Amino acid sequence: MPAAPVILALALFLGPQAGGSALAQAEPASGHHQHMHHPMPSAAPADHSAHTHDVGPAGRTYDLRWIDGMVQHHTGALRMSEFVFDIGAPGVGALAKGIWRDQAQEIKAMGQWRKAWYPDAPVHPVMLRAGGNPDAMADLIRMGPTEIEAMRMMASSPTRENRVTWFLEGMLQHHGGALVMAHDALRRSSNGTIRRLARDIIVAQRREIIVLRKMLQHDGLDKPEYHAYDRLFALNGSVSP
Repeated sequence: MPAAPVILALALFLGPQAGGSALAQAEPASGHHQHMHHPMPSAAPADHSAHTHDVGPAGRTYDLRWIDGMVQHHTGALRMSEFVFDIGAPGVGALAKGIWRDQAQEIKAMGQWRKAWYPDAPVHPVMLRAGGNPDAMADLIRMGPTEIEAMRMMASSPTRENRVTWFLEGMLQHHGGALVMAHDALRRSSNGTIRRLARDIIVAQRREIIVLRKMLQHDGLDKPEYHAYDRLFALNGSVSP
Protein backbone atom coordinates (compact mmCIF):
# COMPACT_ATOMS: atom_id res chain seq x y z
CA MET A 1 0.00 0.00 0.00
CA PRO A 2 1.38 3.45 -0.78
CA ALA A 3 1.96 5.21 2.50
CA ALA A 4 2.33 8.87 3.38
CA PRO A 5 5.82 9.88 4.54
CA VAL A 6 4.62 10.29 8.10
CA ILE A 7 3.46 6.68 8.12
CA LEU A 8 6.71 5.41 6.72
CA ALA A 9 8.66 7.39 9.29
CA LEU A 10 6.78 5.81 12.17
CA ALA A 11 6.08 2.34 10.87
CA LEU A 12 8.67 -0.34 11.58
CA PHE A 13 8.72 -3.19 9.13
CA LEU A 14 6.88 -6.21 10.48
CA GLY A 15 5.83 -9.60 9.28
CA PRO A 16 6.55 -12.15 6.59
CA GLN A 17 8.60 -11.34 3.51
CA ALA A 18 6.46 -11.29 0.39
CA GLY A 19 8.40 -12.20 -2.71
CA GLY A 20 7.93 -9.01 -4.75
CA SER A 21 4.88 -6.84 -5.20
CA ALA A 22 1.69 -8.52 -4.06
CA LEU A 23 -0.37 -6.72 -6.68
CA ALA A 24 2.08 -7.52 -9.46
CA GLN A 25 2.01 -11.20 -8.58
CA ALA A 26 -1.76 -11.15 -8.33
CA GLU A 27 -2.21 -10.08 -11.98
CA PRO A 28 -2.99 -12.87 -14.48
CA ALA A 29 -0.02 -12.13 -16.75
CA SER A 30 1.71 -15.48 -16.28
CA GLY A 31 -0.98 -18.12 -16.22
CA HIS A 32 -3.17 -16.85 -13.42
CA HIS A 33 -6.05 -18.47 -15.32
CA GLN A 34 -4.79 -21.68 -13.70
CA HIS A 35 -5.30 -20.15 -10.27
CA MET A 36 -7.75 -22.90 -9.33
CA HIS A 37 -8.80 -25.71 -11.61
CA HIS A 38 -12.11 -26.22 -9.88
CA PRO A 39 -14.28 -23.62 -8.11
CA MET A 40 -14.60 -24.09 -4.40
CA PRO A 41 -17.72 -23.32 -2.38
CA SER A 42 -18.23 -19.79 -1.17
CA ALA A 43 -17.35 -19.41 2.50
CA ALA A 44 -16.89 -15.78 3.42
CA PRO A 45 -16.66 -14.74 7.07
CA ALA A 46 -19.91 -14.25 8.93
CA ASP A 47 -21.84 -11.27 7.61
CA HIS A 48 -21.32 -8.17 9.70
CA SER A 49 -23.22 -5.90 7.33
CA ALA A 50 -25.45 -4.80 10.20
CA HIS A 51 -22.37 -3.38 11.89
CA THR A 52 -21.66 0.06 10.45
CA HIS A 53 -18.11 0.41 11.77
CA ASP A 54 -19.27 3.70 13.25
CA VAL A 55 -16.94 4.82 16.04
CA GLY A 56 -19.19 7.68 17.06
CA PRO A 57 -19.51 11.39 16.40
CA ALA A 58 -16.77 13.92 15.84
CA GLY A 59 -15.15 15.33 18.96
CA ARG A 60 -11.89 15.52 20.84
CA THR A 61 -11.77 11.77 21.32
CA TYR A 62 -12.76 10.86 17.76
CA ASP A 63 -9.24 10.14 16.51
CA LEU A 64 -8.56 7.88 19.49
CA ARG A 65 -11.78 5.96 18.89
CA TRP A 66 -11.06 5.70 15.17
CA ILE A 67 -7.50 4.47 15.75
CA ASP A 68 -8.69 1.80 18.16
CA GLY A 69 -11.40 0.68 15.76
CA MET A 70 -9.07 0.60 12.76
CA VAL A 71 -6.37 -1.30 14.67
CA GLN A 72 -8.92 -3.99 15.48
CA HIS A 73 -10.15 -4.01 11.89
CA HIS A 74 -6.60 -4.36 10.54
CA THR A 75 -5.94 -7.14 13.05
CA GLY A 76 -8.77 -9.11 11.48
CA ALA A 77 -7.12 -8.71 8.06
CA LEU A 78 -3.82 -10.02 9.42
CA ARG A 79 -5.48 -13.14 10.79
CA MET A 80 -7.43 -13.75 7.61
CA SER A 81 -4.31 -13.39 5.48
CA GLU A 82 -2.35 -15.92 7.52
CA PHE A 83 -4.67 -18.72 6.39
CA VAL A 84 -3.39 -18.49 2.79
CA PHE A 85 0.30 -17.60 3.18
CA ASP A 86 1.38 -21.04 1.94
CA ILE A 87 -1.36 -21.53 -0.63
CA GLY A 88 -0.34 -22.88 -4.03
CA ALA A 89 -2.81 -20.79 -6.04
CA PRO A 90 -0.76 -18.22 -8.02
CA GLY A 91 -0.86 -14.73 -6.61
CA VAL A 92 -3.02 -15.46 -3.57
CA GLY A 93 -0.24 -16.01 -1.05
CA ALA A 94 1.70 -12.99 -2.33
CA LEU A 95 -1.37 -10.78 -2.09
CA ALA A 96 -2.10 -12.02 1.44
CA LYS A 97 1.48 -11.34 2.55
CA GLY A 98 1.35 -7.87 1.02
CA ILE A 99 -1.89 -7.10 2.87
CA TRP A 100 -0.38 -8.45 6.09
CA ARG A 101 2.80 -6.40 5.73
CA ASP A 102 1.06 -3.13 4.84
CA GLN A 103 -1.58 -3.35 7.54
CA ALA A 104 0.92 -4.42 10.18
CA GLN A 105 2.93 -1.29 9.35
CA GLU A 106 -0.18 0.83 9.75
CA ILE A 107 -1.03 -0.82 13.07
CA LYS A 108 2.47 0.07 14.27
CA ALA A 109 2.11 3.65 13.09
CA MET A 110 -1.31 4.07 14.71
CA GLY A 111 0.08 2.72 17.96
CA GLN A 112 2.82 5.37 17.87
CA TRP A 113 0.31 8.13 17.19
CA ARG A 114 -1.95 6.91 20.00
CA LYS A 115 0.89 7.06 22.52
CA ALA A 116 1.96 10.51 21.35
CA TRP A 117 -1.49 12.07 21.15
CA TYR A 118 -3.26 10.32 24.02
CA PRO A 119 -0.61 9.48 26.64
CA ASP A 120 -3.26 9.22 29.37
CA ALA A 121 -5.61 6.94 27.45
CA PRO A 122 -6.22 3.40 28.72
CA VAL A 123 -4.01 0.75 27.15
CA HIS A 124 -7.06 -1.24 26.04
CA PRO A 125 -9.13 -0.25 22.97
CA VAL A 126 -11.91 2.18 23.77
CA MET A 127 -15.30 3.23 22.47
CA LEU A 128 -17.79 5.93 23.36
CA ARG A 129 -20.43 4.87 25.85
CA ALA A 130 -24.07 5.22 24.77
CA GLY A 131 -25.07 8.87 25.01
CA GLY A 132 -21.53 9.85 25.97
CA ASN A 133 -19.83 13.16 25.34
CA PRO A 134 -17.50 12.75 22.31
CA ASP A 135 -15.19 15.39 23.78
CA ALA A 136 -14.77 13.68 27.17
CA MET A 137 -12.17 11.01 27.88
CA ALA A 138 -14.24 10.09 30.95
CA ASP A 139 -17.04 8.92 28.65
CA LEU A 140 -14.89 6.32 26.91
CA ILE A 141 -15.34 2.69 27.91
CA ARG A 142 -13.46 -0.48 27.10
CA MET A 143 -14.30 -2.01 23.74
CA GLY A 144 -16.03 -5.30 24.47
CA PRO A 145 -15.57 -8.70 22.78
CA THR A 146 -18.67 -8.22 20.64
CA GLU A 147 -17.44 -4.89 19.29
CA ILE A 148 -13.93 -6.24 18.72
CA GLU A 149 -15.29 -9.26 16.82
CA ALA A 150 -17.49 -7.01 14.70
CA MET A 151 -14.56 -4.72 13.89
CA ARG A 152 -12.31 -7.65 12.97
CA MET A 153 -15.03 -9.18 10.76
CA MET A 154 -13.67 -12.66 11.28
CA ALA A 155 -16.22 -14.74 13.10
CA SER A 156 -15.52 -17.89 11.10
CA SER A 157 -12.50 -19.92 10.02
CA PRO A 158 -11.97 -21.70 6.69
CA THR A 159 -11.32 -25.31 5.95
CA ARG A 160 -8.21 -26.29 4.02
CA GLU A 161 -10.42 -26.97 1.01
CA ASN A 162 -12.31 -23.66 0.90
CA ARG A 163 -9.72 -21.25 2.26
CA VAL A 164 -8.92 -19.54 -1.08
CA THR A 165 -12.50 -18.53 -1.77
CA TRP A 166 -13.03 -17.82 1.95
CA PHE A 167 -10.08 -15.42 1.87
CA LEU A 168 -10.93 -13.71 -1.43
CA GLU A 169 -14.62 -13.17 -0.66
CA GLY A 170 -13.98 -12.36 2.99
CA MET A 171 -11.28 -9.82 2.17
CA LEU A 172 -13.60 -8.09 -0.29
CA GLN A 173 -16.09 -7.55 2.51
CA HIS A 174 -13.33 -6.67 4.97
CA HIS A 175 -11.85 -4.03 2.66
CA GLY A 176 -15.36 -2.62 2.24
CA GLY A 177 -15.54 -2.08 5.99
CA ALA A 178 -12.20 -0.23 5.85
CA LEU A 179 -13.53 2.03 3.09
CA VAL A 180 -16.52 2.88 5.29
CA MET A 181 -14.22 3.79 8.18
CA ALA A 182 -11.86 5.77 5.97
CA HIS A 183 -14.68 7.90 4.60
CA ASP A 184 -15.96 8.40 8.13
CA ALA A 185 -12.56 9.80 9.10
CA LEU A 186 -12.57 12.15 6.11
CA ARG A 187 -15.93 13.50 7.26
CA ARG A 188 -15.28 13.73 10.99
CA SER A 189 -11.55 14.10 11.66
CA SER A 190 -9.62 17.35 11.33
CA ASN A 191 -6.29 15.63 12.00
CA GLY A 192 -4.13 15.79 8.87
CA THR A 193 -2.28 12.57 9.68
CA ILE A 194 -5.50 10.59 10.15
CA ARG A 195 -6.93 12.06 6.97
CA ARG A 196 -3.83 11.11 4.98
CA LEU A 197 -4.02 7.57 6.30
CA ALA A 198 -7.73 7.43 5.42
CA ARG A 199 -6.95 8.48 1.85
CA ASP A 200 -4.13 5.95 1.60
CA ILE A 201 -6.53 3.23 2.78
CA ILE A 202 -9.10 4.18 0.14
CA VAL A 203 -6.52 4.17 -2.67
CA ALA A 204 -4.89 0.89 -1.65
CA GLN A 205 -7.98 -1.07 -0.75
CA ARG A 206 -10.00 -0.12 -3.80
CA ARG A 207 -7.05 -1.36 -5.89
CA GLU A 208 -6.91 -4.61 -3.93
CA ILE A 209 -10.69 -5.05 -4.22
CA ILE A 210 -10.29 -5.00 -8.01
CA VAL A 211 -7.51 -7.61 -7.80
CA LEU A 212 -9.59 -9.79 -5.47
CA ARG A 213 -12.51 -9.64 -7.91
CA LYS A 214 -10.26 -10.63 -10.82
CA MET A 215 -9.05 -13.64 -8.87
CA LEU A 216 -12.62 -14.69 -8.11
CA GLN A 217 -13.63 -14.19 -11.75
CA HIS A 218 -10.85 -16.57 -12.82
CA ASP A 219 -12.53 -19.12 -10.57
CA GLY A 220 -15.90 -18.52 -12.23
CA LEU A 221 -17.28 -16.38 -9.40
CA ASP A 222 -18.80 -12.96 -10.07
CA LYS A 223 -21.54 -11.91 -7.67
CA PRO A 224 -23.36 -8.57 -7.34
CA GLU A 225 -22.16 -8.24 -3.74
CA TYR A 226 -18.58 -8.05 -4.98
CA HIS A 227 -19.42 -4.51 -6.13
CA ALA A 228 -21.22 -3.40 -2.98
CA TYR A 229 -18.56 -0.86 -2.03
CA ASP A 230 -17.75 0.62 -5.44
CA ARG A 231 -19.53 3.83 -4.44
CA LEU A 232 -16.79 4.36 -1.84
CA PHE A 233 -13.90 4.22 -4.31
CA ALA A 234 -13.85 8.01 -4.77
CA LEU A 235 -11.54 10.13 -2.63
CA ASN A 236 -14.39 12.27 -1.47
CA GLY A 237 -15.04 12.88 2.19
CA SER A 238 -18.71 13.64 1.53
CA VAL A 239 -19.51 10.14 0.26
CA SER A 240 -21.99 8.41 2.55
CA PRO A 241 -21.58 4.68 3.25
